[in-house]
Amino acid sequence: MHAQHVLALDIAGNPFDWLHPTEAVYYYATGKVAYDIGEADEFVFRGGMSRSGIQSIIRVKPIVAVAGSGMMAKMMRTAPALGHDNDLLFRRDRHTCAYCGGIFKRHLLSRDHIVPKKHQGKDTWTNCVTACRTCNQAKGHKMVDEFRPLLYVPYVPCRFEHFLLYGRNILADQKSIWPPACRSTAGFWRRSKTLHWFR
Repeated sequence: MHAQHVLALDIAGNPFDWLHPTEAVYYYATGKVAYDIGEADEFVFRGGMSRSGIQSIIRVKPIVAVAGSGMMAKMMRTAPALGHDNDLLFRRDRHTCAYCGGIFKRHLLSRDHIVPKKHQGKDTWTNCVTACRTCNQAKGHKMVDEFRPLLYVPYVPCRFEHFLLYGRNILADQKSIWPPACRSTAGFWRRSKTLHWFR
């Protein structure tokens, strides 16, 4: 996610999703925005001209609460998706190999399955860790106890952590709604389940 996105909340104010600004326009245009927060200068969309010569303008604020969010509440109860491109996994583990402890650039990392797929290991947050390519190749299809111990414990990020992992470009308005422990990067990593030396 390189461009700035809009933080969508459910009606109770719980973060639900990151929206592209054009997706947020849909909620404004259909009257589904219950309330919004922040400066409206960030995203301004201009439409056509009416017969009276007035141009339609929608100003999207960085935080929008979407009414009628029953589906959102259901999704909030499910674990965040791990995804297939490894971005969230690598961010969760701070680009740190779970076996040697080295910190690597993205292209030198890979996803390792603690219980290998050969042994019916699944693509889940608790069965996947970040590994450098060297360690991952050396481990192969071995179980962890046949290779090396893990240096940190994999975990499922809570919904707030998931938004922090996914949303690199958080505006000040968006950051203000996080719980105090999540408002700084340091606070976020103190709350993570990794060992203390990964701070």
